[in-house]
Amino acid sequence: MSDPVSGPTRLKMNRRSAIVAGRLPAIMMLALVLTTVGVPSSAARHLAAQEKDAKAGEGHVQVLHAQGNVYMLVEPTNNITVQVGDKYIIVVDTGVSELGDEVIAAIRSLSSLPIMFIVNTSSDDDHTGGDAKLSDAGWALPNAGSTGLDSAVSKAIVTRVSLAQGAPIVGHKNTINRNSDPKLVSTSVTYGHEGFQLFSNEPVLFYYMPAAHTDGDTMVFFRGSEVLSVGDLFSTTNYPVIESDKGGSIDGIISALNEIISILVPKENEEGGTYVVPGHGHLCDRNDVVNYRDMVTIIRGRIEDMVKKGMTLDQVKAARPTFDYDPLYGARTGAWTTDMFVEAVYRDLSKEKTQQSRKQ
Repeated sequence: MSDPVSGPTRLKMNRRSAIVAGRLPAIMMLALVLTTVGVPSSAARHLAAQEKDAKAGEGHVQVLHAQGNVYMLVEPTNNITVQVGDKYIIVVDTGVSELGDEVIAAIRSLSSLPIMFIVNTSSDDDHTGGDAKLSDAGWALPNAGSTGLDSAVSKAIVTRVSLAQGAPIVGHKNTINRNSDPKLVSTSVTYGHEGFQLFSNEPVLFYYMPAAHTDGDTMVFFRGSEVLSVGDLFSTTNYPVIESDKGGSIDGIISALNEIISILVPKENEEGGTYVVPGHGHLCDRNDVVNYRDMVTIIRGRIEDMVKKGMTLDQVKAARPTFDYDPLYGARTGAWTTDMFVEAVYRDLSKEKTQQSRKQ
């Protein structure tokens, strides 16, 4: 039978009774308060500790220990993922070019092991700007046969980079083909729909997510550390960036978010467990991604309904289908505004409607 007295009221009554009786030691009072009002979840304590560590750092690039062998480097607006293995370091995204030296210094504060692979989750400048500098600071696969790679893959990589010093760029072929640096392209490691995998003190799995943010998105799962790095497939600071000119789509974004959710396993009460390093924003767990997926799905449904009713783009924007989510993700200025997101979704769904009409 449930207690009809609410938690806060019960706490006041208990404290008053204890004080009057004079028999409740101070330590028991503290325990009573903690039991009654509750303590932060393990995930909340973990994230709070990481935020404290970030604030304690100096410079533009802060270092957070995500979990296990994996760290999250935080630039003013971007995130970089670093995995310190037993023989080498893997870097996922490299941030903006201006902070390349600071990123290298941050990595060196973690380990002196060679930077062996640099992963590009997409071709965006704010995620690839430091590629050249970090590649030059890395090594070109010494003793590749002992890295845990498949022998055929090892031979192919060694052949491609044997004449070049520096860490190779790893990414989907559509992403690598957009790189303007001939040297980086010639020494890169590419893959298609099959993805890629290797072992660096834990299994490291590279998943290709088609037609999402772009047509070349990669997410990287560090399976032993239980950390997933997803680039711009997910962000806590803005609506999904859909680069239609690079093959991105709203349905691809939702499919990618569903794929991310299928990999994540919460520790308790949908908190903790597998952590996610987003392209922008704070370290997340499964609950954060589920909420974001639901938001994107709801907005897609609203705009789809308006498209079916024959509303114009201006009418859809005026209807404000994102209104209730704008305080969290909206922006009136900057590189990706709310109007730009709505327009990308509208044009995507309008194109689908046109294609369906032609089939009929």
